[in-house]
Amino acid sequence: MFEKFTGSAREVVHGAVHHARETGSAKVGEPELLLALLDRTGSPAATVLAGLGAHGRRASIERSLAEVRRRGGISDADAEALAGLGIDVEEIVARVEEAHGAGALAAPRSPGPRSGGLRRGGRGGRRPFAPEARSVLERSLRIALGRGDRHIGDEHLLLALLARPGVAANVLADHDVTYVRVERALDARPKAG
Repeated sequence: MFEKFTGSAREVVHGAVHHARETGSAKVGEPELLLALLDRTGSPAATVLAGLGAHGRRASIERSLAEVRRRGGISDADAEALAGLGIDVEEIVARVEEAHGAGALAAPRSPGPRSGGLRRGGRGGRRPFAPEARSVLERSLRIALGRGDRHIGDEHLLLALLARPGVAANVLADHDVTYVRVERALDARPKAG
């Protein structure tokens, strides 16, 4: 599958690994893929994200991702739904952090960015991809095929992040970036060649 990835899509994957390493995440997940997409410039996904205002709201998106991480993966939408049932997620997080320290609900962290504690052969401390991130990569292939494309570009990775509910899709939706809006923006682009 990776042989079909464009250079830009490969850079997103490498960028996601870099973000996982920088934040100390034990695995590469949707948040890291989203941050790597936001790092891009001049690519189809970058153009669409900029056009929808996501690049201008990057700091807010990063804060939202950090808050989801702090709450152990519970998005704003999930917290709102739980509040409707009388469950105050912020109160629960505050109590857990009071008892166990700040960030106690955050995903397990690796031993360190250079320790290599999670490497798979060789050196460099590679981070494995979480199941939801692997699913995004697989879904990008199906989306590319469905759109009649012979390559997998960063635009397909973006659509794959937005195609199903998840941390990235929820955070982007809170910032007015949805699957439908991205697809429309991609379809409105002039065709190459």
